[in-house]
Amino acid sequence: MTTQRFEKMFAALKEKNEGAFVAFVNLCDPTEEMSLEILETLAAAGVDALELGIPFSDPCADGPVIMQSAKRALDAGAGTAKCMNVIEKFRDRHPDMPVSIMIYANLVFAPGIENFFAMCAASGVDSVLIPDLPLEMREMDPSFDNAAKAHGIGLVAIAPPNARRDHLPILARASAGYVYLLSRPGITGANNPAHMPAEEIIEALKKANAAPGLLGFGVSTCEHVRHALQCGAAGVIVGSAIVRIINEYLNEPETMLAQITDYVRTMKAATRMAA
Repeated sequence: MTTQRFEKMFAALKEKNEGAFVAFVNLCDPTEEMSLEILETLAAAGVDALELGIPFSDPCADGPVIMQSAKRALDAGAGTAKCMNVIEKFRDRHPDMPVSIMIYANLVFAPGIENFFAMCAASGVDSVLIPDLPLEMREMDPSFDNAAKAHGIGLVAIAPPNARRDHLPILARASAGYVYLLSRPGITGANNPAHMPAEEIIEALKKANAAPGLLGFGVSTCEHVRHALQCGAAGVIVGSAIVRIINEYLNEPETMLAQITDYVRTMKAATRMAA
């Protein structure tokens, strides 16, 4: 049975008539120690959940801001085991915070699929998003789903804005924790503004009993948050706008953490205003 942290979070937010604000950052950027401090700052500022990246040398879905962050982490010696160590330390202090990780398939194959999901479970991960693992591959090779299920980890599926309507029920069954709603095709980046997915896609997913949808890619302003919730999304995922603060204030850690706090509080407030 998968963990219930995402389900409990969405239920609690629904009671308060709020949307979810989920923050994305790369783990071990710029160091293990500072990475943990950034996660603590995000939690204290009011994020509802975290989606955490495992740095990879050739990310196909990441824009230049997040790629810069990943390279910095890799140059400092980041690896999957070190990233899991950061998550484990965070989990010890935050037993109820939902935590998802975004990782590319090569990094799952490296330790072995079974070993990877065992590491996730041991570290306190709830869900895993593998952007270069299409549903067709999961259907042909159930190794990912079987290993995830065996270790109580949810696999997150991506719903693009041009998703075929007859494909949505399959996608709904394949996603646990949440559905990643793409605001637009392409790569991440706050410089590429979000576009709202067709409301009928969100409605179709709900009718198919899909996990709640979180809108990502280009979400960076309060207006984006309000519009996403108005379209029926359960919340938003914001990455590049936060990582840009880390990039900009890398040599001024106190200022960096203060800027992150201010930004997250402002964005989280928009989830209440939109409700």
